[in-house]
Amino acid sequence: MKLSVINPYDQSLITELTYDSDSEIETKLALATSAFQLWRKVPLNERSRIVLSALNQLKTDREEIAHEVTLQMGKPLAQALGEFDTLIDRGETCVRLAENALSPDILPEKAGFVRRIEHEPLGIIFDIAAWNYPLVIPINVIVPALLAGNVVLIKHSAKTPLCGIRLAKAFGNLEIPNLVTNMILTHEQTEQIIKDSRINHVSFTGSVGGGRKIYQQAAESLLDAGMELGGNDPAYIAEDADLEFTVPNIVDGAMYNAGQSCCAVERVYVHETHYDQFIEQAENILKGYQLGNPLEEETAMGPLASKNALKELEDQVADAVNKGAKLICGGKPVEGQKGNFFEPTLLVDVPQDSIVMQEESFGPILPVCKVANDDEALEKMNDTRFGLTASIWTESNEKAEQFASELNAGTVFQNRCDFLDPELPWTGVGESGLGSTLSKYGFLNLTRRKSIHFRVEH
Repeated sequence: MKLSVINPYDQSLITELTYDSDSEIETKLALATSAFQLWRKVPLNERSRIVLSALNQLKTDREEIAHEVTLQMGKPLAQALGEFDTLIDRGETCVRLAENALSPDILPEKAGFVRRIEHEPLGIIFDIAAWNYPLVIPINVIVPALLAGNVVLIKHSAKTPLCGIRLAKAFGNLEIPNLVTNMILTHEQTEQIIKDSRINHVSFTGSVGGGRKIYQQAAESLLDAGMELGGNDPAYIAEDADLEFTVPNIVDGAMYNAGQSCCAVERVYVHETHYDQFIEQAENILKGYQLGNPLEEETAMGPLASKNALKELEDQVADAVNKGAKLICGGKPVEGQKGNFFEPTLLVDVPQDSIVMQEESFGPILPVCKVANDDEALEKMNDTRFGLTASIWTESNEKAEQFASELNAGTVFQNRCDFLDPELPWTGVGESGLGSTLSKYGFLNLTRRKSIHFRVEH
């Protein structure tokens, strides 16, 4: 059976890959198990050196890898190159954080005893990676997992499997082979691997529905799991916001990568004093977006990765309009294109109960609602079952701190959005997921605590 990889820009066939057979899966699991027994004994300074050498190897193929990303999921080439550079930064930052994160916790002295807490590797980490940021999403797991002494099996999205191959090539066969192993799997095979007793942790990035299934499967084996499941991230333009700075940043936060970001701005609440001006400026920016071949330099927005997303986005727009919203621009697939293009869309006066305000769009839609004051904004921002990020656009640090204390979100931004700082934990509230990646806390999901309790005097 073959996996066909389709270019979302022109619907051409990029490549066909053969799914792993049962015997190939067994071999990969066995080799990963053996690799772990060797790798876990390698000192951290040596692990760090080897991981850095893999990152340096990746750098030599920067342009080729970025080109493959664009072909597979439609991201403009400049953005794909930027994602590659972010991969390197994330990896190198993780190496810098590793010693502090993985060093034993030394407890206060107690006469006659030695007490400390070790952070031990788990074993085989099964990383199920998403297509929207196909380089940085898996690197958030691969590098800390390896530094902690684990090995990784990577099952990349069916839309972007070449990224899994690239990462396994760079990290998989260094001084110890099979540290990272790529797998081409069906859903059924994925489920069977999660149930395999040799797997010690599952990391999943994707939809809430997919996350529920993975988590249920992991629970059957009492297997720990990390989940990053997206969001419906709000932004609030306060009365004291610098509008000239705020508007282009929010529009970019909603439209970058064609809106296919877990932490994209998905709904905007604007203080009534800025409402009309915000709409005017946002419309002007959106109408200036150039859609086209993502390999061409002038293209600002490429196609959506999935053709099915076009109908879903159109339905969200129709629902909002039916409930009283006004469509200012966009709102439909681009006509006369083979590619999966959806027009950059601005919706205003959008009711809070509309689908676009309650569900993740994952596309280039900017829904806007007027609010009278900060309290109304806070109430509506928290009216969600998600909680990945939220942004407050204000010149007042005090106001930002107040919102941060009351917003139910893993990350709260002031005057910034749609960004990950690798020294801060990436985590969510509610249906945005479980656990953390990045920062020193990203190592916690990938290690277990061992208590050392020695009586040295008796």
